[in-house]
Amino acid sequence: MTGTVLDRFLRYVVIDTQSDPASSTQPTTEKQKDLGRVLVAELLEIGLSDAHLDEHGYVYATIPANTDKKVPVICFCSHMDTAPDFTGKNVKPQMVKNYAGGDIQLPGDPSRVIRVSEHPQLKNQIGNDIITTDGTTLLGADDKAGLAEIIAAAKILVDNPEIRHGTIKILFTPDEEVGRGVNKVDLKKLGADYAYTMDGETAGHIEDETFSADSVDIVIAGVAIHPGFAKNRMENSIKIAGAIIDRLPKDIAPETTEGKQGFIHPTGVAGSMEKAAISLIIRDFTDEGLTEKETMLEAIVKDVMKSYPGSTYRFEVKEQYRNMKVVLDRHPEIVENAVEAVRKVGMTPVRGSIRGGTDGSRLSFMGLPCPNIFAGGHAFHSPLEWISRQDMEKAVGTIVELAKIWEERA
Repeated sequence: MTGTVLDRFLRYVVIDTQSDPASSTQPTTEKQKDLGRVLVAELLEIGLSDAHLDEHGYVYATIPANTDKKVPVICFCSHMDTAPDFTGKNVKPQMVKNYAGGDIQLPGDPSRVIRVSEHPQLKNQIGNDIITTDGTTLLGADDKAGLAEIIAAAKILVDNPEIRHGTIKILFTPDEEVGRGVNKVDLKKLGADYAYTMDGETAGHIEDETFSADSVDIVIAGVAIHPGFAKNRMENSIKIAGAIIDRLPKDIAPETTEGKQGFIHPTGVAGSMEKAAISLIIRDFTDEGLTEKETMLEAIVKDVMKSYPGSTYRFEVKEQYRNMKVVLDRHPEIVENAVEAVRKVGMTPVRGSIRGGTDGSRLSFMGLPCPNIFAGGHAFHSPLEWISRQDMEKAVGTIVELAKIWEERA
């Protein structure tokens, strides 16, 4: 197991799979299929004869049941793409063997240092083997660690038929990082009752709660006049947009909130004197909290617009995803079994919330309840990303134990 999950991970991270939010195709980048083809080949090699890559960039595979019990069909899911936030091209993984503690300087860019003061989880990694980048790219542990862990666990289950389990499905998705990870998934073909995304961070953590999320687009139509004749007539859309942004509460922003606190976050501004647009995202752990923030935001817009009587605005809210806890609470055995699996691997389970979303958020509301289990990576979406071999091995063990627990409790 030791070599298997690490070797797979190191193979996957050097394949550039960055997704592109500006693309309208599915997948958003064809290069994601390059990794998909590698994964299919490895799944076929370990004996999963139905493994295949579909036209939309999804990888499907099945580990057949080896028990007579009627066991719910469980799916393990990870995503193949890496985030647009930082380049994932020409990744050069580095290994710090038998980590002795202290900060880790990255050789490709010595100005980049993984500091213990900023990454306190390093204190729990003494003696472990830590994989980083050279500092010029992200690593891609989000979520190539999950891919490696699922395939390594699949090999263990196939090679050890004495481990009893029901039918297990494998799903690898494209475009999770740009919010389209399950847009084209075929749940009927997948045929799973419950699922787990292997996409969390710290070893031992299980997340059954996410933000609920909406986007808001505000479009302002001002009054454009030649600046030489503009007195008491011009209403500059750029200035109106600036006034709205300036009025956003400082204590309801990503940079001032944590834990279960939600936020209002402007993500883009574009415009001219005549027309301007503001894009925002709203996050909260309850639908009521989302509504309150959206009402507050539109009240700010209306108040600002009072000073610009000749201008108009459009305020559009779009649902993005909802807190999966609403669904998962109806099926407590899903998380209970994950908690037991983490215990059996020798860790203390920690249940938590994600200040974000996963494929599992949307899958849960599409009829496939799906909490999130740790994959072991840290500092996602940045050149300081890191993961330890030992934590990946613990994730592999957790998947194997989960397969056993579902069969035992059936």
